[in-house]
Amino acid sequence: MRKGRIIFLNGVTSSGKTSIVEALQEREDTFFYVVANDLFQEMIGEKYLRDNYWKYLGEVIVLMYHTAKLFSDLGKNVIIDGILVEQPELQPHYEQMKNILKDNPLEVVEVYCPLEICRKRNLERGNRHKLQSQEQYEIMAENIEYSCRVETHIQTSEECAEIIMQTLFT
Repeated sequence: MRKGRIIFLNGVTSSGKTSIVEALQEREDTFFYVVANDLFQEMIGEKYLRDNYWKYLGEVIVLMYHTAKLFSDLGKNVIIDGILVEQPELQPHYEQMKNILKDNPLEVVEVYCPLEICRKRNLERGNRHKLQSQEQYEIMAENIEYSCRVETHIQTSEECAEIIMQTLFT
């Protein structure tokens, strides 16, 4: 059986990843299942996140990668809506992710948006704090091998989806 493609949208909060996911899912040319940091984080009780955020989030992020692998192994295309950060509980996060998905067709897409625009989006959303994107940027994994880059401050979500599809699927 042919394995499904895994597209990892990597970027800080409010960079536009989820909007791109929605644009990709609106397309009729390719179907994707979605796994996302936010969805997996909801599996953890608030008490545990308050007690040891990175321990429990680290565990569930690794489970998210195994879930993406399972979908891919079953021939299903998958989008991962996430961020590759380096924290002691996840280190080496990027290498761990690559190792889990090493036998699957994986493409990592850089979802870029200037931090000042992310700050503004965080405040508009109301469920993120102002500096959350900056904090994530400071702990983001380095030397990531990207397959392509989209820039959500100058491209619409639909344009980003088109760039991803044209770059990775043709």
